[in-house]
Amino acid sequence: MQRSDTKATLSFSDGRATVELPVYKGTVGPDVVDIRKLYGETGTFTFDPGFMATASTKSSITYIDGDKGQLLYRGYPIEQLAENCDFLEVCHLLLFGELPDEDGKQEFERLVTHHTMVKEHMYNFVRGFHHDAHPMAILTGMVGAMSAFYHDQLDINNPEDRRISAIRLIAKLPTIVAMAYKYGIGQPFMYPQNNLSYTGNFLYMMFGTPCEDYQVNEVVERALDRIFILHADHEQNASTSTVRLCGSSGTNPYAAIAAGIACLWGPAHGGANEACLNMLEQIHAQGGVAKVGEFMEQVKDRTSGVRLMGFGHRVYKNYDPRAKLMQETCKEVLEALGLEDDPLFKLAMELERIALEDEYFVERRLYPNVDFYSGIVQRAIGIPTDMFTGIFALARTAGWIAQWDEMITDDDFRIGRPRQLYVGPGERNVK
Repeated sequence: MQRSDTKATLSFSDGRATVELPVYKGTVGPDVVDIRKLYGETGTFTFDPGFMATASTKSSITYIDGDKGQLLYRGYPIEQLAENCDFLEVCHLLLFGELPDEDGKQEFERLVTHHTMVKEHMYNFVRGFHHDAHPMAILTGMVGAMSAFYHDQLDINNPEDRRISAIRLIAKLPTIVAMAYKYGIGQPFMYPQNNLSYTGNFLYMMFGTPCEDYQVNEVVERALDRIFILHADHEQNASTSTVRLCGSSGTNPYAAIAAGIACLWGPAHGGANEACLNMLEQIHAQGGVAKVGEFMEQVKDRTSGVRLMGFGHRVYKNYDPRAKLMQETCKEVLEALGLEDDPLFKLAMELERIALEDEYFVERRLYPNVDFYSGIVQRAIGIPTDMFTGIFALARTAGWIAQWDEMITDDDFRIGRPRQLYVGPGERNVK
């Protein structure tokens, strides 16, 4: 970062000397106060549970303006990328900073396509898991184990090794996710097909069988590709921060991404769309659209314990731009599959209508987020709920590896070491 002429002055009411701290401006977004010398000069730390007001890094990958409801990948609005690009173009953008030209796109697609197979021994490895293991448990283990199967190029200080690792992860995650699904339902693994697109190939490995030819539905393919794009990166969220913190120790990229997958598994993060779908199914079982008003009244009653899933976001205080795109995609998929009368979609639309009109929800700026409609889309495609987070991990791997690579090349790169406010017993002696 360049030297800053702007300073923030910190003063203490107990008479200690004031301290001047540099203030930096980003391209867009809030200014940041550089507190790196705070402890050395004052003997104090900052206290920020959940890191709600802490910038842990500088980054040029993704930017969110929560008040405007804006999401940018390398400066491009998510709406434009979702409408005009495919997932591999977005992967190229995240990794290398620019959208590829036509020649670059073909070369990148060729490179990824020819890395989609996994070592044959990995098929033996997955068979070691219990037959009813959760897909995320398998996925976490399989990605972590990639460092044992692909240990030839793991020098994190070598740019070419980092590039190969990035390509391998993006290319092989669909194969590994499909393996976890097939293993869980007791079907044969399907090898990738080089004549299919990235997303079409994933659908083939998920739903194809050796018994008959599988034809990829173009509407479904585009819908899933859009889901991948919308989930590809999202600034310094919990799983991305986990990847960075884990990677800051100098560990290999497969271990760092496996750590991110483990973090994503949490219901407050990657499991949100599953929780939203479960909520819709419960309302449907209790009476459907006719019960939506009653349900929303229960949500407003804090003593009821009823929660409205799929609304609100830690960062967005406006309509999540991904949710608008996901709603459009949901309509397209249901129409293409002859499910226009899907009861859960009708429920979702009624919930959204009430939330956007009811003063209680409007005052709290509780708008639909991307999870609200993505679960309905995946359910319609045929993806079971326990695979939702695995789909999320597949998409987010592109952002994770881009963030990891950016961290490795950052001049300020150092191992992460948060501090604490200790509130336990003082020093004492054993009697």
